[in-house]
Amino acid sequence: MFLRSRRERTTPQELGLEPGPRRKVGGLRREEVAALAGLSTDYYKRLEHGRNVRPSDAVLDSIVDALELGAVERRYVLHLGRLARRPARQITRPPDHVTRNAQVLLGSLDLPAFVVTRHLDVLAWNDLAAALLGDPTRRPPSERNVLAALFRDEGFRERCPGWEAMALDFIGILRAAVATDPAHPRAVAVVGELGIRSGEFRHLWARHDVRENIHGAKVIRHPRAGDIAVEWDAYALSGEVGPLLIVMTPQSGHEERLRLLKVVADAGLSPMPASHAGSQTDQRAVS
Repeated sequence: MFLRSRRERTTPQELGLEPGPRRKVGGLRREEVAALAGLSTDYYKRLEHGRNVRPSDAVLDSIVDALELGAVERRYVLHLGRLARRPARQITRPPDHVTRNAQVLLGSLDLPAFVVTRHLDVLAWNDLAAALLGDPTRRPPSERNVLAALFRDEGFRERCPGWEAMALDFIGILRAAVATDPAHPRAVAVVGELGIRSGEFRHLWARHDVRENIHGAKVIRHPRAGDIAVEWDAYALSGEVGPLLIVMTPQSGHEERLRLLKVVADAGLSPMPASHAGSQTDQRAVS
């Protein structure tokens, strides 16, 4: 499905091809991709449909080059190909947790920050994150998920105007996690539940976008501190399948708004007591 999505997005003009007067599709035809990659049309069709094909890295590289995909997408395609060639095996899934050092770091940050699993379950947060985005303790642990909040929590979406761009970033992280372990129960649960409940999620998930990491900018609409323009970055805490630390920094000119947010949090106007900073964790297994 990933290759099909990229084929359908790529126009002949982008690759210097003549579209022709009778063309009925906007993207590339399968036979065009096959020709550009030096493959038979039948082989490429079977590959795109996942029919008993275990392509080599060289074959996948030729397809990636034909579609002119970026570096992140290239690594994603090669990873999928290696999964297809790998014999079935028992997967050990240790529970996601936040180490003591990560908790200390989270509590020491004078910026909104929180920790999520690769499936976007919120494991830990500090007071400023709770003040800016809302208190995760208002939801049961099973619902403390960034995508669940974006697609199901109207209050959270009101704080994040233009939330679709943020959703695409986090969906890209989730898709990368799914590729690493497609049968992971938490991956199946998150994608399945949101797919049933949200047409918006189904539409964005069908784009097959993938992210290795995220960086973005957003205006957060806070009910007391006003609009705060922030940028966010994700930092891996323990390898490519471990939790991510998301840190938000104020954009130029909005430092004072963030200081006001800290005053709001310290004054107890945020639902989360200040004494909980850096120690809010959900240590349940998500495997």
